[in-house]
Amino acid sequence: MPPRAAPQEKPRENQLTRILTAAAAQLGPIGRNETRASAVKRMIQMMRRGKERGVRYMVFPELALTTFFPRWYMEDWKEVERFFERQMPSADVLPLFEAAREYGIGFYLGYAELTDDGQHFNTSILVNDKGRIVGKYRKVHLPGHSEHEPQRPWQHLEKRYFQPGDLGFPVWRSMGAIHGMAICNDRRWPEVFREMSLQGVEVVSLGYNTPDENTSASEPKHLRNFHNDLVLQAAAYQNSCYVIATAKAGIEEGVGLIGGSLIAQPSGEIVAKAQTLGDEMVVADLNLDATRMGKETIFNFARHRRIEHYSRITGQTGVVLPPEGEVQGDPVPSRHAPA
Repeated sequence: MPPRAAPQEKPRENQLTRILTAAAAQLGPIGRNETRASAVKRMIQMMRRGKERGVRYMVFPELALTTFFPRWYMEDWKEVERFFERQMPSADVLPLFEAAREYGIGFYLGYAELTDDGQHFNTSILVNDKGRIVGKYRKVHLPGHSEHEPQRPWQHLEKRYFQPGDLGFPVWRSMGAIHGMAICNDRRWPEVFREMSLQGVEVVSLGYNTPDENTSASEPKHLRNFHNDLVLQAAAYQNSCYVIATAKAGIEEGVGLIGGSLIAQPSGEIVAKAQTLGDEMVVADLNLDATRMGKETIFNFARHRRIEHYSRITGQTGVVLPPEGEVQGDPVPSRHAPA
């Protein structure tokens, strides 16, 4: 009997894992008359605390420089445009970029953008740890309405003040990871995350300003936070990526905003979550290599996706119902029917 062969030695795995220590930097209310400089000062304070905790990347909320102005109906566009940024960074925001360079912390920032040719977008930028803008995203899925609706206790006029984003869902390599961005209502649309996941995204950053009450329909308040967690955890799992979602929270100009800023990992589990409705930073170490398991197994797109059956997703917007009347199928043969 021939001698048994020695077991083949398994190749050693690379012991150097890619870790990005990241923070969801939640902001409490910003009043209508609070200055941009004041909001930036609050963000820099969190960035300073983040440096002490080893943070290399921070996510600030949607429209982080001002109050959430779409809650008011304004006919004078000069009044509206005082909430918009004509350049980035502006003089008021430049200190945040300088702090990023000083502390070596990259960040995501949401703001209202007014372009040189007069277009209005709900925008976010990705800034690296050298204080340089790496990428820009413009919100695609605008919620709310475009005209004054007096029956509402407050308005939600994003469709009036913003145009749908025109940049798609790009991703960028920065700070050792593949990053993507989304804004608020985008989180409810699974296509957003799948677009980025098809580009290998590892970290999706998202800021939001979500009222704690649905003024367009009757809905229990607790569902606002439940649905926030639900879609973010599902997105992280179904696309095998980290999701960092950061709120503007608390009672802002009489309107309640949910908090619940969180970091979800590729398993879909929440690994860090805010406990207050004020300025609060939650931190987690993102093991970027942990995104590989899902991407290489159950969500291996190259092996398992069947795009020949998905044409309805991009070819149709509204619902198309099946024809009226129940479809009659073939009769089921009886066990006692003659052969």
